Amino acid sequence: METFADRVTEFNMNLDMKLDLPSGIRVMNPFIENPRALETSSLFYRKFYNDNRKRKLILGINPGRHGAGVTGIPFTDTKRLSEKCGLAIEGLNTHEPSSVFIYEVIDAYGGPVRFYSDFYINSPCPLGFVKTNDKGREVNYNYYDNKELAEAVYPFMIRSIEAHIAKGINTEVAYCLGSGKNYKTLDRINREHRYFRKLVPLEHPRFIMQYRSKQKQQYLDKYLEALRS
Repeated sequence: METFADRVTEFNMNLDMKLDLPSGIRVMNPFIENPRALETSSLFYRKFYNDNRKRKLILGINPGRHGAGVTGIPFTDTKRLSEKCGLAIEGLNTHEPSSVFIYEVIDAYGGPVRFYSDFYINSPCPLGFVKTNDKGREVNYNYYDNKELAEAVYPFMIRSIEAHIAKGINTEVAYCLGSGKNYKTLDRINREHRYFRKLVPLEHPRFIMQYRSKQKQQYLDKYLEALRS
């Protein structure tokens, strides 16, 4: 019998985005760029999602270079993958602040098994973007950082959200990580399509770790209250 894990793996295998993007911006697809990402993420989903439970959806923005951009698993860098999930990608060692915060939430909720039994994390744009900066280095780029990019990926995001829901999602409530531009976009999508009865905005983990680290416990409590309610 096909499980939630099977549907996620199939989705990841077929992820593709063929769009004309603004100059200097490229798509980041971990399942093509890192041969181990599909294998490792498939093991992750078989470990935590090998059933047909109706989970609630948590939506980030788009994958970052050091988290899902490497592991193929949203908000999971290689350190958390090894330490918290018991899986590893040999020869890679990445650290993403957003992953640190999310796994503190996961631990406080009751650990990965309990958390992933109740929630599925992905993004409205499940492929990431990078931009070449003035120093010639590639840096993370959000879909909403460029109006032309945001408009180009909008139909792709709608198809992606519909694909997430089709995996077997509880649509009573969804959680949006990013209470500013990301929430504004997802709220617009939800008002247009009525995917979820309620959409709950939460501050993005990256924002918390970078700008509100001294108040981190307050945000942890806020996350837990929202997820448990």
